[in-house]
Amino acid sequence: MSVTVATPEQLEIIENRSQSVARMFYDRVEASRNREAYRFPDEDEVWHSLTWGETGEQVTKLAAGLVALGIEAEERVAIASGTRYEWIAADLAINAAGAATTTVYPSTGADDEAYILADSGSRIVFAEDDEQIKKLVEKRSELPDVVKVVTFDGQTDSAGGEGDWVIGFGELEQLGAELLEKQPDVIEQRVAAIKPDDLATLIYTSGTTGRPKGVRLSHDGWTFEGATLLAGGFINEDDLEFRWLPMAHSFGKVLLTGQLAVGFACAIDGRVPKIVDNLAVVKPTFMGAAPRIFEKAYGRIVGMVEEEGGAKLKIFRWAEGVGREWSRAQQSGKPISPILKAKHAVADKLVFTKVRDRFGGRVRFFISGAAALSRDIAEWFHGAGVLILEGYGLTETSAGAFVNRPDAYKLGTVGLPFPGTEAKIAEDGEVLLKGPNIMRGYHNLEGESASALLEDGWFATGDIGEIDSEGFLRITDRKKDLFKTSGGKYIAPSYIEGTFKGVCPLASQMVVHGNEKNYCVALITLDPDAVAGWAEGHGMAGKSYSEIVSSDAMRETISQDVDELNSKLNRWETIKKFAILDHDLTVESGELTPSLKLKRKVVEDNYRDVIEGLYAD
Repeated sequence: MSVTVATPEQLEIIENRSQSVARMFYDRVEASRNREAYRFPDEDEVWHSLTWGETGEQVTKLAAGLVALGIEAEERVAIASGTRYEWIAADLAINAAGAATTTVYPSTGADDEAYILADSGSRIVFAEDDEQIKKLVEKRSELPDVVKVVTFDGQTDSAGGEGDWVIGFGELEQLGAELLEKQPDVIEQRVAAIKPDDLATLIYTSGTTGRPKGVRLSHDGWTFEGATLLAGGFINEDDLEFRWLPMAHSFGKVLLTGQLAVGFACAIDGRVPKIVDNLAVVKPTFMGAAPRIFEKAYGRIVGMVEEEGGAKLKIFRWAEGVGREWSRAQQSGKPISPILKAKHAVADKLVFTKVRDRFGGRVRFFISGAAALSRDIAEWFHGAGVLILEGYGLTETSAGAFVNRPDAYKLGTVGLPFPGTEAKIAEDGEVLLKGPNIMRGYHNLEGESASALLEDGWFATGDIGEIDSEGFLRITDRKKDLFKTSGGKYIAPSYIEGTFKGVCPLASQMVVHGNEKNYCVALITLDPDAVAGWAEGHGMAGKSYSEIVSSDAMRETISQDVDELNSKLNRWETIKKFAILDHDLTVESGELTPSLKLKRKVVEDNYRDVIEGLYAD
């Protein structure tokens, strides 16, 4: 039995979608020419704005520049850059030229980047700056297909003594302008020739082991994703999105195509440390984010109040309790009592308005994806008037497959299927998906494509889940992450880890281990910002992070949180022993993916001695 949730009106919008991302973009330019499309900061933190018409003119020149450099239909052009306006302009230009974008995280090492560029056959690379150019120059002998590098900010004249191999963004525009003078309709012809099933994007999954796999995603999949956001009706053209997510990740791309379909404006700045500051300046109405952002915000807010203590802490704790009670009443669908309404109004005035102000004061909702969100944290924010709509998807599904909506949500689930998406649960509990958004296979990996793409168009996600009677999906864990204790009990580690983050405001990561052991243990890392605040209130200000987290006082604090966690778990799931690492896990260390997901096997391999020590007795 499969489930799909859609109205006839939604299906009509989806069926009448554009044939390509490029067509969708130019349709938006025509429909919203004088409306704001993008805003972004310069090096002096001054924000600039572009209309759809202005964006259309620049993208057309860039696309023509690619054509002038010899790019043909479905050939690959890579982007190695953080999230910024130029990333989006380059991506749109690549698709407008009929080519396909290969995405590369700026944090990708030179060896992996060379592999991705060579495996994809990328012919041109957009490189953000000198750091990205340096990696390309070092590996140039391994990149015979790369004929040109186009840099946003880097040096062009003498980059590694490579002459005109590296040109500037403006130079590419100029090449395009010259071609358009001779062939004014060259991009119109390219766009008209794109077929829905043509390759639009090649995204290499960051992977936890081995070489990354290139996921082949079509124009049809992306236009479907954009059309479903339009059909959903909960985002409109008067909204303002703040986008910091890595555009190299599929979550960023689906927000881009959703913007093309709906027409809202987008403020862009990929610098993660600037998120809070930017929210206060931009004042967006919605934002997509990874759960780690909400976890950090939750930990910082709670930590600051706990540092102050006294009456403020008592009021905060009272408001927190009222918020959770109000959230649960809202979720139940039952009428909220006048007494609870009155208490919530007081709590809102005293506490929750300050929470919302941290996000700019205008947010209608957040969309959370890329990893599991703790239900406790989602409920905490909901009680404070900040609705987090958790969604679910994979790179292989062009990002989105399920999402909660403002008028139809269940905290702790990833929502309802996108209109036009089918879902079912296999006999072993694995989630299977079907729809236009499913990948066209893994690049140059026919065997792995065949194992993931099943009969009749179904895709095996690798996730274990449950679909309730109303169509809401709850993900319990990754199939490969489930383990069995020596007592024969199955453990879903991500559920335990997510629950802990809702209990412990100091937490950054928890990694649960217990495969074929008679009890579970955990590695714990703490958030550096939250730790600094905790130290202020515990007479340890000025001490190093490692000194603070290894102190007896910190261990006692975390031990109490682990006890609270255990009170919420089945006996066989409880954490019997734990170790606090003297540093946090990071993308740079290779222990988190660029989308902030845990690389479980890497962490377990790196700290094998610590884990074995927890079982030593």
